[in-house]
Amino acid sequence: MSRVTLQDIATATGLSKFAVSRSLAGKDGVSDATRKKVEASAIALGYRREKPPEERRDITVVFHDQVDSVSYELRTMLQDGMQREAQRLGQPVRLQWTHDANRVQAMARDSAGLILVGPHERKTLDLVKAAGIPVVRLGWVAPLEQADHVGGTDHEAGMAVGEYLTALGHRQIAFLQGESGYRGRMERYFGLREYLEPHPDAELHDLRFDESGGFIPALRALHAEGIAPTALFCAHDGLALTAVSELLGHGYRIPQDMSVVGFGDFSAATQISPQLTTIKVQGLEMGAAALRLVLERIEGEGLPAPARRILIASTFIERRSSGPAPKRARRLDEKT
Repeated sequence: MSRVTLQDIATATGLSKFAVSRSLAGKDGVSDATRKKVEASAIALGYRREKPPEERRDITVVFHDQVDSVSYELRTMLQDGMQREAQRLGQPVRLQWTHDANRVQAMARDSAGLILVGPHERKTLDLVKAAGIPVVRLGWVAPLEQADHVGGTDHEAGMAVGEYLTALGHRQIAFLQGESGYRGRMERYFGLREYLEPHPDAELHDLRFDESGGFIPALRALHAEGIAPTALFCAHDGLALTAVSELLGHGYRIPQDMSVVGFGDFSAATQISPQLTTIKVQGLEMGAAALRLVLERIEGEGLPAPARRILIASTFIERRSSGPAPKRARRLDEKT
């Protein structure tokens, strides 16, 4: 949707652009009736008044600068989404990378609003709150924390994968969590577990391991217990790519012997064979939504005082790495 201009209002009201401009600026030279007509049309069309230079202050986006490789591509998408929306709305945006609380506090003093991306520490959050400006978070918040937040649908994604795999006949399913301690991964696991709980014939196995050593030792340990999963839901696409590579190296056929589902739908998902079934995280729209929310807070457009949670629904992307459950589960080192 393009930005509403003075000419759009002039066309809608049948007035001159000069009359529209003076009406919206509150200047003399137009009647009260004309002024009310213009204001009503501006509201109906969604016109956003451009502030004079002396009133403008930027929105600052602060990325936590200690980022892991898994999050890098998502952060690029968030940044692109915010910048595209800012350009569409004509809103100045500054991008900064730091985890230093005092630097973030200084930025808050010179900003109309902040968007914080990543796991900023409590000290940073407290200093920003004390600055009294609108703040939107892209990153996990504490339970019932009174902070505006935009995020994805990790829990729902896990449920969707459970529904998908059970419909394909899979009953022994492993969640490749890899290294523990990541809240998003746990939410995906909880969602998968929740969906499988009403299915008494389905079993879920949580595989946690040192990702640098690969996942085959964890799978081998499951096999030693007499458990042979036929489907893997991986906490992120990077783990899924590792799983596909290692399984192929052990003679597995994918998806005939093992179905693999990832999370993220990042660039590598379509650069392997077979291409990866995965959950697409809508990073562009998450970034745009965060920009719109902080602008609404700045301009005070009737938003209620309680903090808002905006979740951008992910999308299921089915490709060739998943398929029906095999009649008999395959084990490591088993001859075909």
